[in-house]
Amino acid sequence: MTTQIFYASTLYGAVTLAAALDSGCFPPAGRRLLVVAATGAVPETAVAPDRAPGFARLRDRFDAVRSWNDAVAPFHPGGWSPRPDDVPLWERYLRLLWGLGEDEPVELIVESLQVAPALSIAQVFADAPLDVYADGLMSYGPTRVRLDPLVGERVRRVLHLDLVPGLRPLLLAEFGAVPEVVPSEAFTKVVAELAEEADGAAGLPEGAALLLGQYLSALGILTPAEEEALHLRMVRGAVARGHRRLVFKPHPAAPAARSRALSREAAALGAELTVLEAPVLAEVLFRRLRPALVVACFSTALFTADRFYGVPVARVGTGPLLDRLAPYQNSNRVPVTLADALLPGLEEAPAPGPGGVPDLAGLLAAVGYAMQPQVRPDLRPEAERYLSAHRDARTLRYFKRRRLTVLGLPGGLPAPRNAAVRRAARRVVRRTRRLKRALLRA
Repeated sequence: MTTQIFYASTLYGAVTLAAALDSGCFPPAGRRLLVVAATGAVPETAVAPDRAPGFARLRDRFDAVRSWNDAVAPFHPGGWSPRPDDVPLWERYLRLLWGLGEDEPVELIVESLQVAPALSIAQVFADAPLDVYADGLMSYGPTRVRLDPLVGERVRRVLHLDLVPGLRPLLLAEFGAVPEVVPSEAFTKVVAELAEEADGAAGLPEGAALLLGQYLSALGILTPAEEEALHLRMVRGAVARGHRRLVFKPHPAAPAARSRALSREAAALGAELTVLEAPVLAEVLFRRLRPALVVACFSTALFTADRFYGVPVARVGTGPLLDRLAPYQNSNRVPVTLADALLPGLEEAPAPGPGGVPDLAGLLAAVGYAMQPQVRPDLRPEAERYLSAHRDARTLRYFKRRRLTVLGLPGGLPAPRNAAVRRAARRVVRRTRRLKRALLRA
């Protein structure tokens, strides 16, 4: 019978897979194999999902667990992909290593197909049908690269949590992949299993304000100093709202010194801040601590807290990030846009009437087209319609005037009518780009 190979690089992803299995999203199979990977900058020091607290409660859903890091060592799991001529050798090697047999049918269920290791696994098993499961808000955005049709055409479904009700993911839709919702009840049930063994949450104050760090400096989005300032804004904003007990959940790779700065700031404001040391899933904390407020920048956890646990949430810092994200195609743009458009600001007064932006689906289509016009040219009519109907400052903040101008979309600068002027403008743009590249190389 067919072997289903599941791939996960995070505990959140493993929980999503467990929820999908529990709710019958996958047909029966001869074997179910979970392949895990630690993809941090230094994989040897990163925590793979199978070593994360609570994973033992998920283990029985799979017949075996295998390490991708071990399979491709000494290569970095996030930077290695097979050369085309070596694909048959790698498939034979992995079939032998994982006991799959020479011609046993295989199905793949992977995350983030646009990058390794998921893409590498799909390339090795070149004939296997594919399902992709969403690892957060990025699934609502377009595919970040133009995938090889030999990979993209094999994708059947995009499984995702219903983080934004009624909104359909753009991910892999260019290949006809069908979005399918993983039931929320199944997800929260799996989280409840993990919460029973979450020793790292013991002793934390219930009903506190929970602050979530994202370590954006590691992605090059903010400098370390700017990220620390963002976290300090979280502390000040939560205290200004009347919270005197705070819990800070840092990113696992963040330096401890930043957490100490937050503790000093909280003490100066008359509040007590506890730093969570253990790598506990944010959703486990929502269940165990029942926080009075969850604060983050654009974390997916803001949406799970609001949608699945009914916890009040607040965003901070999304406005500057919309300007700072570069290039415009940065895959974090859609999560930042959704957080900014749908969630209340920590430092903003509550707005009267219904929140959010009008026509969210239209906004997503317009942003998706502006990000990837070559991958999703079919979204252009919807982008033109949306930008023609919504030209106020609230909606145009999600677009850059230069990007709209280059794409010839409503809201961009009018193109010069004189052909000579247009040619001169193009020369200036090309020279500017060459100069930027030269400066970067220097």
